[in-house]
Amino acid sequence: MSNDKKDHILNVAIELFAEKGFEGSSIRDLAAKADVNVAMVNYYFGSKDKLFEALIEQKAGFMRGILDELRTNTSLTEIQKIDHIIEKYVDRFFSQPLFHKVLQQEVLVSQRASMHEHVIGLFVKNTEDVVAIIEKGIRKKIFRKVDPQLTFSSIVGTINHVMMSKTMCMKMLNKDPGYDPYKDEHFKKRLLIHLKQMIHAHLLINNDL
Repeated sequence: MSNDKKDHILNVAIELFAEKGFEGSSIRDLAAKADVNVAMVNYYFGSKDKLFEALIEQKAGFMRGILDELRTNTSLTEIQKIDHIIEKYVDRFFSQPLFHKVLQQEVLVSQRASMHEHVIGLFVKNTEDVVAIIEKGIRKKIFRKVDPQLTFSSIVGTINHVMMSKTMCMKMLNKDPGYDPYKDEHFKKRLLIHLKQMIHAHLLINNDL
């Protein structure tokens, strides 16, 4: 039950931070929105900063598990692993657009250096694992001699651009007001196809896609 309660508080925190921003939210606001008392929030997390760190660790941990599995997987080729990573990142962000908004706010306008470093550190490890897959493909002469770090940045940067604003997507796609791109399976498939085509063309020496 305690884990359910903690997860509930974290999920409500995403909604609150997306609405008011981290700086504009208080533990009291969170407790009221989550329908729990302040003491319970403090018991589980200790402070608002620690709560935010727990939130990032929970979300980063999902991809951590995926990447750990891929690192030991010998049945998939390097390009299949990259395709799998693209699919998981797109699925994750499309299913949690509010979390992406909160994350971007913190990364771009952080006023707390120590927490900012903690957040970045969690995602750097994931980046390193993807870079290692690309570097292995280069050593095996399957991939071109590309810049592995910037290749991964190109993947994440494209997703981030799409996730930046519902309104921007609406205008870019010539959709009516009220359109939600993150619930549009056709648009998600379109993004996946584009990313895979772009990365295959960029990486593969022999590209048959």
